[in-house]
Amino acid sequence: MRRKIPPTELLVAFETAARHQSFTRAAEELSLTQSAVCRQIGALEDFLGVQLFNRVKKRVLLSEAGTTYALKVRDLLKLLEGETLSLMAHQGAGGVLELAVIPTFATRWLIPRLADFHAKHPSIILNLTTRAEPFMFTDTPFDAAIHFGDPIWPGAMTEYLFGEEMVPVCTPALLEGAAAISVDDLAKKPLLHHAGRPEAWREWFDVAGLPNVSALRGPRYELFSMLVEAARAGLGVALVPHFFVLSEVASGELIIPHPCLFRSKRAYYLVYPENKAQSASLEVFRAWLHGQAAAYIRDISGGSSASK
Repeated sequence: MRRKIPPTELLVAFETAARHQSFTRAAEELSLTQSAVCRQIGALEDFLGVQLFNRVKKRVLLSEAGTTYALKVRDLLKLLEGETLSLMAHQGAGGVLELAVIPTFATRWLIPRLADFHAKHPSIILNLTTRAEPFMFTDTPFDAAIHFGDPIWPGAMTEYLFGEEMVPVCTPALLEGAAAISVDDLAKKPLLHHAGRPEAWREWFDVAGLPNVSALRGPRYELFSMLVEAARAGLGVALVPHFFVLSEVASGELIIPHPCLFRSKRAYYLVYPENKAQSASLEVFRAWLHGQAAAYIRDISGGSSASK
């Protein structure tokens, strides 16, 4: 069955003219004559049966339909160009994976492990973009995402990676020389919050045995990376995923003022659209990622002193 797709040269001419709002400037960019661009735009309008430009004296302005179509065509041409460059760069081998990741998870857990992935799979390029909230894969260029939350993502497959243990951290100076403090004393310290998890401190105090404490006071930060930096600056006690602060705790820059750990009911998942399930590059990344997650779970197993 023949596809109803306009010739590529017509789409390129239209996108260029739409971007410049000028047939003359489009012709200069494409190294064509103005009349050639006019013919191509006219041929595209005939193909579509829709007027894409309004001709006003010597000016051209996108019609309402043309404005909407131009945005779609621009995105599709960028996608086609990216796939073409990828194929040319790898001579048909390997590929490019577009991955959406949670910001601090990317910097604290994933990126430090990527040297191993690149060493084992040099033909696959992994591009990372931060996205903190779920999205529709059909509206983005992403092949997969790493998500924290529940295993629910419409139109996508979800695969469990590992759970999360939250720990309080602060500078040694905030404890004034003490190695640890009681839950009651910790409740009197400035509490630093993650904006996306307003109930986290209240849940931690429930587990620690102080359920009625006022745990909502204190400043909020959008990212865990900001929260860690705030704790390092001595602004208060931050409640963060344990693996986000392993290096700071190991160096003594931050300490855990109370040993209670709060295990979140939610977890980290690899998410990908169903139509990507057979992607060879994604399958390679999936296998590697699950191997890394399993190794991480083995490393931390037995280290919890409390859970929920």
